Amino acid sequence: MSDKKKVLTLQTWIAIGFIIIFILIGSLTGILFPGTPFETVVDSSIGKFFDILGLLKNNYINILESIAIILFIGILYYILSALINLVIKASPRQATLAVLTTSIVKFLSIILALVLILSAWNVPTPTILAGAGIIGLAISFGAQGLLEDVFAGLSIIFEKQFVVGDFVEVANFRGQVMEIGPRNTRIKNLNGNILIIANSDIREIVNLSEELSFAISEISIEYNSDLDKVEKVIKDSFPRIKELIPIIIDEPRYDGVEELGDSAVVIRVIAFCEEKDRLRLRRMLNKELKKVLDENGIKIPFPQLVVHQATKE
Repeated sequence: MSDKKKVLTLQTWIAIGFIIIFILIGSLTGILFPGTPFETVVDSSIGKFFDILGLLKNNYINILESIAIILFIGILYYILSALINLVIKASPRQATLAVLTTSIVKFLSIILALVLILSAWNVPTPTILAGAGIIGLAISFGAQGLLEDVFAGLSIIFEKQFVVGDFVEVANFRGQVMEIGPRNTRIKNLNGNILIIANSDIREIVNLSEELSFAISEISIEYNSDLDKVEKVIKDSFPRIKELIPIIIDEPRYDGVEELGDSAVVIRVIAFCEEKDRLRLRRMLNKELKKVLDENGIKIPFPQLVVHQATKE
């Protein structure tokens, strides 16, 4: 441990020691020094603030009621949380709903416990209601963003916009939904970066998992290649490619000539898959199509450059 940390630790313990001494002096002076001038001085000063024994003696019933309320509400909260997790099934959407429901139950439990504790200390009900109204007003002005995020999260879940595990694109960020919380949604892209976005900020989103995605493989062939032959060779290879690449959901499709390039004809093949497999499928599809072309003597041309040399007269 560094010298600076040692000094801070020593200062902390000294401060804690002084606080304990003050509390003990204020609480136990009547027992340790009864009938002395020291007791009179302490009772008229710090004893007013640290008379713990007096507090316990005069209000032990209220304190016991408060402890009982806290224990009761705590047990009730854990029972309700267990029931929520038991009743709601473990699908991604329902698991997210369980998290939000548990958060709401926790908030309501805290409010109920505070109201009951104030009642145990004989605080008048109108005062409690007035205080609740003031607190609610303060929350409405100071926590508008929080409430907006929570309601937006509930809207996302009940409208089934997306669920945990879906691949989405939002704010030019593409990735998989890792968590839908009461306030924020976490999205992780293929590079491992995590976007944390407030639920209320999700205005426009593309759900890439709603329908099947497709991988695109673009292959270049020579201009003097027989396109009809190339098309037949590629189509005949699709059953074998489908067997070799199990992440393909439907058999690949020949999509025709994509481009007439400077030195090659570009043809396109597509195959349907889950969004999470799209990039991997494209790489595997490129590999298998290259092997098919090599087996049938169909060449992939190198880039060509035509140089015109001026002649001297």
